[in-house]
Amino acid sequence: MPAMRTVFLQSPSVSISPFSTPSSSSNRVSVKFSVSCSSVASPVTLLNESVDNRPSERAEVRLGLPSKGRMATDTLDLLKDCQLSVRQINPRQYVAEIPQIPNLEVWYQRPTDIVKKLVSGDLDLGIVGLDIVNEYGQGDEDLILVHEALDYGDCRLSLAVPKYGIFENINSLKELAQMPQWTPERPLRVATGFTYLGPKFMKENGLKHVVFSTADGALEAAPAMGIADAIVDLVSSGTTLKENNLKEIDGGVILESQAVLVASKRSLIKRKGVLDITHEMLERLEAHLRAAGQFTVTANMRGNSAEEVAERVLSQPSLSGLQGPTVSPVFCKRDGRIAADYYAIVICVPKKALYKSVRQLRAIGGSGVLVSPLTYIFDEETPRWRQLLSNLGL
Repeated sequence: MPAMRTVFLQSPSVSISPFSTPSSSSNRVSVKFSVSCSSVASPVTLLNESVDNRPSERAEVRLGLPSKGRMATDTLDLLKDCQLSVRQINPRQYVAEIPQIPNLEVWYQRPTDIVKKLVSGDLDLGIVGLDIVNEYGQGDEDLILVHEALDYGDCRLSLAVPKYGIFENINSLKELAQMPQWTPERPLRVATGFTYLGPKFMKENGLKHVVFSTADGALEAAPAMGIADAIVDLVSSGTTLKENNLKEIDGGVILESQAVLVASKRSLIKRKGVLDITHEMLERLEAHLRAAGQFTVTANMRGNSAEEVAERVLSQPSLSGLQGPTVSPVFCKRDGRIAADYYAIVICVPKKALYKSVRQLRAIGGSGVLVSPLTYIFDEETPRWRQLLSNLGL
């Protein structure tokens, strides 16, 4: 247990209260106290740190999932749709399993801790928002995106300023940077919980006189309270910004974010079983996400040959399917003989083009149209898997 030492530093300074009158403020003196805590590590602490930094000898592969909130719910729903339901025997415990994948442990963690533990090697895989990966991973080369678009948790990290006052006519990042108000003595004050991405963005875009204050939650109130000029925060619909008289500006989007599957490159290369489990998860995710919003449409059509029917189908722009229509004979028995007067057409169409496709099928002679949703579309090989192997040099 590290020993704690608290040091009080007294530094008298003159400050003027914003609520005092000019005549009384000059003689007012306030004493500021700053508190700093330093820890003196015991031999036990140093021993534990040296042990933690050694490569782990565990055999299980660990997947980190968000423990609370909308992201946690949506993550479990996605995995369930991929036939990877998470089973938690004791709801009070932070560990669970996915029965379909042996030797995989699921650990419920805060999103920030998932990224930190991927970097430290305590987790091998994780599902979090891209904003969390970039903020707490801080460009660590050991973090590698396996799937960068899981189609939920969409938001953007954005710079917002008030609609009123000196910002009323400021509508772009360039205009904000050119405001004469910002000087070394009076810098632009920005409140944010993203203390890595925020300053990095400002520096990359040439805003020199900027100071950041850290805050968690209710950032929208900071400009109205006078403790910040602008904020950097996550935005989904933008409704909360509008209700607090704030606005986004052109060029002020720092990052477009959504849920991602991220892994430790070190684990993928060195830990047994991680690459195989990643491959299976990636294939299931890709197949399900590709099938989302897609429908199988089947119809019968008279024709003299499969080629003739295919030509009619391909004459309609909405009936090409993924790679083209499947056309096969429909056999029936007539006068004691087997004949094929009809052909079955099977195509895959997106939801937004479903009704249009059905109308086009009927217009060229299709009948008995059947529609069913798709659950999975498996490619010959997952493109993201090939990209992952390439990134790993395998």
